[in-house]
Amino acid sequence: MGIEDDITVLERVPTFSVLGREALRILAIGAENRALSTGEVLFNAGDVADSGFIIQFGAFSLKEGQTENAAQSVIAGSGTLLGEFALLTETTRPMTAIAVEPSKVLRISRTLFLKMLEGYPEAAVKMRNYIAARVTRTASDISKVGATIDPRPR
Repeated sequence: MGIEDDITVLERVPTFSVLGREALRILAIGAENRALSTGEVLFNAGDVADSGFIIQFGAFSLKEGQTENAAQSVIAGSGTLLGEFALLTETTRPMTAIAVEPSKVLRISRTLFLKMLEGYPEAAVKMRNYIAARVTRTASDISKVGATIDPRPR
């Protein structure tokens, strides 16, 4: 895949779609491609998280803990951004990601992402607005769930 293909992949990820093509070009140029075989671990729960991964193709099982028998598991497929929070701040991986089929990811380091935001202030504003809107939606959703669980007037 070339740079234009990587930009197209990035444009399909909601978190990145707001940034604009030039900012995405910087990310695509600096990103690393990685191919994984079935059963290969992309990262383990508890690992230091210094990057996000976009699944270009394939799928990953996301499990709590580091074992195949972990109770909680979800499948993430093409176009999914794994480790979004790691793009913005120091954190650790909350889950283990294991390829369930031959897969390819695009790795974007936190350093690259933050430098891109510094170089493209308009992208940084768009990202801030996008995150603010998501936080507002999440707070509203939590409030609705809270009202369902505890219907007392507030």
